[in-house]
Amino acid sequence: MTEPPHEPAAPHPGAPLAAPLAPGLYPVATPIGNLRDITLRALDTLAQADLVVCEDTRVTGRLLARYGIAARLRSYNDHNAARQRPAILEALKAGKSVALVSDAGSPLISDPGYRLVRDAIAAGHRVEAVPGPTAAIAALQVSGLPTDRFRFVGFLAPKDGKRRRQLEALAAETCTLIFYESGPRLAASLRAMADILGDRPAAVARELTKRYEEVRRGTLADLAAAWDGAPKGEIVVVVGGVAGGRPDARGGSGTEEDIDALIRAGFAAGDSVRSVADAVAGSTGMPRRTVYRRALALSRERGPADR
Repeated sequence: MTEPPHEPAAPHPGAPLAAPLAPGLYPVATPIGNLRDITLRALDTLAQADLVVCEDTRVTGRLLARYGIAARLRSYNDHNAARQRPAILEALKAGKSVALVSDAGSPLISDPGYRLVRDAIAAGHRVEAVPGPTAAIAALQVSGLPTDRFRFVGFLAPKDGKRRRQLEALAAETCTLIFYESGPRLAASLRAMADILGDRPAAVARELTKRYEEVRRGTLADLAAAWDGAPKGEIVVVVGGVAGGRPDARGGSGTEEDIDALIRAGFAAGDSVRSVADAVAGSTGMPRRTVYRRALALSRERGPADR
């Protein structure tokens, strides 16, 4: 967790709330970079919890030390979750209050914790969220893309074949798509997105709220060309929905430019006029006959050398 160049925050006084923290499980959001991005309620919960369950005790320990909080820590991550979960559930059964945090951001969002929450609910324990920062929402806010409807996808598969199948299943989505990605896989993922989703508007947000925060906006093809190597840090990719909108009752969505861009993307992938028309009509809600006529016209404009 990188400390941004701000004045030090005052240590949390650790003053108790009016009432003690009730027994139960508390998923607590922590900063995604800037340590000031933590709520007063989160600090109170971490200070009062009988046990703080975290991915890496060293990471969470630094955050707690930053605010003068002493807490009992227990590691809970993808590697030890099956072993640790029974002991945590026993603590809840004994009437303890347990705070659940990830290394950064909101727990359970592409982080461990789902099974623990599920089992705690099944056992009848109190589960109460302490909300706060999430990288996916922060990236969406600065992307410049529609925010009224969006779908969080998380990490794509690392292998190309499965990644392409995942993207093909998303090709007809009209809402904004949000992906998490690692630096070494970013360029390959952007190329696959441009190839399968078409050259849509997108944004790549890297190291949000940290010292070297960077947001690049452009088309998927432009961004794929811009990221040659493996950038450092945590990365969120935000991609516009197909044809820029939702199909409506009047028979489709998207401007003529949107439809043309989708048709040309299909041609660039080597698809026939018939296949392109089927795919674009299916994903946008436009009448197939209308799309087919436009695809046929654009195909003729390309000339034999481009076909």
